[in-house]
Amino acid sequence: PDVPAPFRDDFGAIDGSFGPLRKLLPEEKLTWRTGGWRKQRETRYESDDDRDSTGDELNAQWAVKRLKEIAADPEAKPFFMGVGFVRPHTPLIVPQKYFDRFPLESIELPDILPDDTKDTYKHTVDPADGDRGDKMYQSLLKSFDGHGELALKKFTQAYLASVASVDDLVGEVLDALDNSRLKDNTIVIFTSDHGWGMGEKNHLYKNSLWQESTRVPLILRAPGISKAGGVSDLPVSLIDLYPTLIDLCDLPSNTMKNEKGRPLDGHSLKPLLTQPASGRWTGPDTALTALYKWANHYDPAKQSYSLRAKDWRYIRYSNGKEELYHTVKDPHEWKNIAHNSTHRPQLESFRKELLAMIPSRPKPEPTVTNAELWKANYFREFPLADANSDGKLSWPELQAHRKKPKTEPTPSAPANKSFRGTGTFSHPNGKDLIFTSLDGELYYPIDSLTTKITPNLGKQVNVLARVKQAKGGKAMLMVHIISIKPLNR
Repeated sequence: PDVPAPFRDDFGAIDGSFGPLRKLLPEEKLTWRTGGWRKQRETRYESDDDRDSTGDELNAQWAVKRLKEIAADPEAKPFFMGVGFVRPHTPLIVPQKYFDRFPLESIELPDILPDDTKDTYKHTVDPADGDRGDKMYQSLLKSFDGHGELALKKFTQAYLASVASVDDLVGEVLDALDNSRLKDNTIVIFTSDHGWGMGEKNHLYKNSLWQESTRVPLILRAPGISKAGGVSDLPVSLIDLYPTLIDLCDLPSNTMKNEKGRPLDGHSLKPLLTQPASGRWTGPDTALTALYKWANHYDPAKQSYSLRAKDWRYIRYSNGKEELYHTVKDPHEWKNIAHNSTHRPQLESFRKELLAMIPSRPKPEPTVTNAELWKANYFREFPLADANSDGKLSWPELQAHRKKPKTEPTPSAPANKSFRGTGTFSHPNGKDLIFTSLDGELYYPIDSLTTKITPNLGKQVNVLARVKQAKGGKAMLMVHIISIKPLNR
């Protein structure tokens, strides 16, 4: 809320906001999300001492309450509890007291090398976010009238304040655990999903294959097994957590249900918990990170990858460009030595290792350009843009429709009419439907439904469907799965 334009306007209320929690102006609106990204409500704030709890605070309160309930239940069964905190995800907004812990004049910025991107290749590929990290960095500097150090200090202060707020909440949850009978029989794991670039390589964002983005905290406490204060400097992956848990809990390591299954990809970290300095475990010497491409989400051969070894980082982008860093001699990853003949053996070794994991050739499927994907999404949102009703959206039709007001005439379907049925029934346009999805609520544009959807043989699907008004004034068929059971044969 206290961020100047263009940063605030360029990146919106989520990525473009940072600053202390405060009372909102009449034209502003703030919501807290709790229990998931889809649940949100408006928040009340009069002062730091008179306000609603933040979403993260509510999550911590829930975890503390649940731990006390489990500890008080003599018949409680073994449990798994996942406690998620949003911060330091953007928006970096937390109470003022956390900003006070990090006075602006005490903020130390990371080492940023001018022209550090000249021997890198992220800008040559098309990941899901494009060059968002570079745009955020440049926009932040511009927003503070070119005072780059001040801009980065303010953003870093907000990031540190957000980390501190979550640190306090993690402490509350651990205090509840440690003050209960569960303390000596509960495994604790603290981690995150990704890191964040703070301006290094002109990158102020996640989703890069460099150290700042790929590295995450990973702290494990296993009573009676892990050594307090033990540290391992081997690269491991979050994919190793599930094998670690089943190993620590003495559960079967073979999780395959039938012959179609496959062994787990991860490896147990237990040897590193018992002997962290030994460096011995059954896992690989490298940790793999993928950076997916927009419009080509699933084909492994089309993604960009990083392999992190103990002393090295190797990056191969989807277009074949490579980066290689010696992370001991070059901890900031400033010098790409992929083209240095001295390191050719190491480069070839990483190439071979990555090729063993990732196919080198894409699957034989038509390439979907970003433009075509965007057009397809537009067609789904505005099906009536298909002016000649041929079931396809041409570029001239799209351009013509974009010039019109973004409202769609409602098809001749009775709004909010409900239907119940088992398996097959008709929607208002008179076309038969066979519902087969297990996903809960589905939304179908009334005008773009096909005559029939292939049934899921052997299943009886009981559904509730309702015609509703959706974005742009379209009538949509909302399908809610009530129950699914095998057919009696």
